[in-house]
Amino acid sequence: MPRVTFRSPLQELTVEVPEGTTILEAADRSEAQVGHSCGGVCACSTCHVWVRKGGESLSEQDDMELDRLDLAYDVKPSSRLACQARLGGEDLEVWITEESLKAFMDENPVIRKTLEAEGRWPPKKFS
Repeated sequence: MPRVTFRSPLQELTVEVPEGTTILEAADRSEAQVGHSCGGVCACSTCHVWVRKGGESLSEQDDMELDRLDLAYDVKPSSRLACQARLGGEDLEVWITEESLKAFMDENPVIRKTLEAEGRWPPKKFS
């Protein structure tokens, strides 16, 4: 089973999931802070991530995903929507974008307030 490592300025988590799992499903299983305002149905771009390693084993991007990525912030060649990208057999390294992390915090105000009280939100730097 492939392993997915999620990185952000706030956390680094790794989870092992079956092939065919979406990056978003893997994020939910590992409690990675990937936002998904639409619930993972490709109706927004808040689950926008950068796939730094293993991207060639992911499912192909379809027109719907590409259209949504046109609305995302700071799109790069490695950009994917976590709700649409399904894992192949390779391990992945996924960086959570600023857009997605902010959406996650908006969706989870208790976590955001805790991090604010600890001085960890907003983060100082995104890679």
